[in-house]
Amino acid sequence: MPSRSIPFGDALALTRALVAIDSRNPSLVFDGPGEGACAEFLAHVLAEWGFDVALQDSGAGRPNVIARIGSGAGRSLMLNGHLDTVGVEGMTHAPFEPAVRDGRLYGRGATDMKGGVASMCAAAARAARAGLAGSVLVTAVTDEEYRSQGTAAVIAAGLRADAAIVTEPTRLAICPAHRGFAWLELVVRGRAAHGSRYDIGVDAITLASLVVAEVDAYQREVLAARAHPLLGRPSLHAALVDGGIGLSTYPDRCAVQFERRTIPGERPEDFAAEVQGAVDRVRARRPELDAEVTLGFAQGPNDVDVAHPIVRALGDALGAQSLPAPIEGLSCWTDAALLSEAGIPAICFGPGDIGLAHAAEEYVTLQDIERATATLESLVGSWCRAA
Repeated sequence: MPSRSIPFGDALALTRALVAIDSRNPSLVFDGPGEGACAEFLAHVLAEWGFDVALQDSGAGRPNVIARIGSGAGRSLMLNGHLDTVGVEGMTHAPFEPAVRDGRLYGRGATDMKGGVASMCAAAARAARAGLAGSVLVTAVTDEEYRSQGTAAVIAAGLRADAAIVTEPTRLAICPAHRGFAWLELVVRGRAAHGSRYDIGVDAITLASLVVAEVDAYQREVLAARAHPLLGRPSLHAALVDGGIGLSTYPDRCAVQFERRTIPGERPEDFAAEVQGAVDRVRARRPELDAEVTLGFAQGPNDVDVAHPIVRALGDALGAQSLPAPIEGLSCWTDAALLSEAGIPAICFGPGDIGLAHAAEEYVTLQDIERATATLESLVGSWCRAA
């Protein structure tokens, strides 16, 4: 455990301290310790920095950090980030020994997203010291990497703000939109028989492959023609396949799991209908096809208008730091979608590159942390001082 004392408003020191704490998500990693130690450490630091802090159980004893600062009289801003990380298998450097080399801080969670959490906390503390008419609500949450029980608990508790920034790694771009996702399983049932008995065997794997090919054709011919101005087209892929008994046996079952990445305006139910349509087209050619389509877990996309005041305010804050203010779509899913759905317009902005998230080599640049912190400090100051 790092020293519990972090210099006031020092985002770099806080990033290093958070990265040094193993907070692998236990829903993803069998020996993951969860966010508890990380949450307790951050809560202590924020209390020292002048926040009113509480730990909220998000379920299974996994705590969110809920911290407030400011007067509460003016506009409010939520700063949201997750404390959990994915596993460390295959990493090329020590995951929990944050090292600085060539202007980069290395470690699991450095870019996804402890650098963002540290930046938002330091920025809020600095801005509050200068005086705020409004208030900042910091929510450092659990489980974003699995099913987002942390932000779901924040919403269920009725915590709200006029707008939110989710400090996921965006390379300091403003990201008011991101894709959603839906998971689906296709199960095809065949008939087991000796490999020589083509007359009675029904090959579930071959039939499933025909459906997969039909789904792929739908993607190329239909989905490729759809587009969102920031996110481009939706997509899908066959992610996992399981089937077969042995080389000399017709397979009696094949299961294919798909993932669909959705754009605003699309629903998970649409995906189920798309795959069912593919099944129906194959069955018209191959009446022996016996298939079942089951929609699984899904999260919706995020889409905040680029003219929204929080987007403009963040652009102004970047301009105040003499930084560019590109507006981009984010390919991955984030908790911003849950916040926006709950009535809190939420956009993503933070240090680091999402391309380094979950990677064998993960780092965030010191320059990104510094620039993100300064920009967020400027944003908090202007947003929470406005009438």
